[in-house]
Amino acid sequence: MSAPAPPGRSWERLHIRHRGAFAYVEAELADGERVKLMRLRYTGAVGRWGFALYHAGGDHYEDSLLPSGSATGTPADALDCACHLHLAAPDI
Repeated sequence: MSAPAPPGRSWERLHIRHRGAFAYVEAELADGERVKLMRLRYTGAVGRWGFALYHAGGDHYEDSLLPSGSATGTPADALDCACHLHLAAPDI
């Protein structure tokens, strides 16, 4: 599974760790660097997950809206959004 490759860096492998109702997602780049992308929160519905982007400047996750304007969505929607923000424009 891979998100569409926006201009910029692309990931080789995803690393996901679980803690309680949360899944933390990191991308491993071709050079071995790991980039924290997002946190998913299980809402009780298989296809609807809460979404939080990782903010490197403050080293924290912040609940975020998907491009659709929704606070919940599929893991694929969240991954597409996080990859676009963190890998296509990593200096934002």
